[in-house]
Amino acid sequence: MSCFSCFSNQEKKVPRRPNNNNKNNEKRMQYPPTQISPKKAPQPQPHQQDNHYRRARSSPQGEPKINKEAKKENGSGNHISAQSFTFRELASITRNFRQENLIGEGGFGRVYRGRLEKTNQEVAVKQLDRNGLQGNREFLVEVLMLSLLHHRNLVNLIGYCADGEQRLLVYEYMPLGSLEDHLLDLPPKQKPLEWLKRMKVALDAAKGLEYLHDRANPPVIYRDLKSSNILLDNDFNAKLSDFGLAKLGPTGDKSHVSSRVMGTYGYCAPEYQRTGQLTVKSDIYSFGVVLLELITGRRTIDNTRPLKEQNLVYWAYPVLREPPRYTELADPKLEGSFPMRSLHQAVAIAAMCLNEEPSVRPLISDVVTALSFLNPMNQDQPVLSPVDMPSPTQENSAVLSLLDDDSAVERQKALDEAIEWGSNTRNKPRHDTALSM
Repeated sequence: MSCFSCFSNQEKKVPRRPNNNNKNNEKRMQYPPTQISPKKAPQPQPHQQDNHYRRARSSPQGEPKINKEAKKENGSGNHISAQSFTFRELASITRNFRQENLIGEGGFGRVYRGRLEKTNQEVAVKQLDRNGLQGNREFLVEVLMLSLLHHRNLVNLIGYCADGEQRLLVYEYMPLGSLEDHLLDLPPKQKPLEWLKRMKVALDAAKGLEYLHDRANPPVIYRDLKSSNILLDNDFNAKLSDFGLAKLGPTGDKSHVSSRVMGTYGYCAPEYQRTGQLTVKSDIYSFGVVLLELITGRRTIDNTRPLKEQNLVYWAYPVLREPPRYTELADPKLEGSFPMRSLHQAVAIAAMCLNEEPSVRPLISDVVTALSFLNPMNQDQPVLSPVDMPSPTQENSAVLSLLDDDSAVERQKALDEAIEWGSNTRNKPRHDTALSM
């Protein structure tokens, strides 16, 4: 396979984070991993939505008090910038969550289109599944992460609702939907995504990961990178979304963090599935899968194909070992409309990201540098200052364990305290707290 020395670099490099990953000499997994993607939530009926609203109004004991804990965080320099909404407000802007406003759905809930009345801003409202601990955990992690981390390639969290039993998140609206909508299973009349746009999306996604891995301290492991979580604006600028599975990475002498295996089938790194040991290199593998999807136009798991081609990575592995065969991976829908050199370099990057040995996979900063040379219109972005994640204290240790521990006991403890960390501004004047870094 090619190495990164093939890509000349005239840019000034940013200092890298030390690589303390332990080598894993196990053989590449021989069998498909077990299904680990979360179940989809059932769609509530209209009369159920009305019942949800009545319960939200009549359950004051279940209303979180996030502003109380947010003030504690503000005192330590970690400000919560997200706005708090009531369920009535979000029901109004989505027309009571009508079907015609539904723009997508996933394992944790459904997403509706709406428009804020005061600012006339178009937004996407994600209503989480109320059943189960996992939905609450995702809600709390997402508010925490996206309130502390801001980057042009991360989706912007505008606000949230923790009203009674309801848990909703309000994001900026991304008009072109997800990468999956423009790449996979296209309708007959839809034109395939052009090669340069594919490489632009890859670069944007890599820059989002670079911010999480190299700017956040400790690093943040995304853990759910996939084509459906990469959202696009009108100019095909890509942003990472859905941070419910994110975790704080290893610090000090630690080489990994231990975790229950969570993610989406086909995108998870094989060593993480085998051992539960999570590192930033797990995200690199997932990025390699997404890049392979961009190159081939194939789904990572496609049961409609012949048995040997159903798993994209397994099918591609033999070709990735032989550079003369790289053109076999090109999406046939492109009809050869791509620079041959660019294709070879993109495949070489994907091959390195998908290496069976985690320690051999490249750093995300190297991936960004390599992809930059495949995007002639790319302009250098200013170097961002590091972002310190909240420091563990007696007051916030249980809240932060949401990001640091997946055990049932610790998660329940974290959720109990996070309810106190919650926010109920129904009877208080609303104000936005500026993000401080």
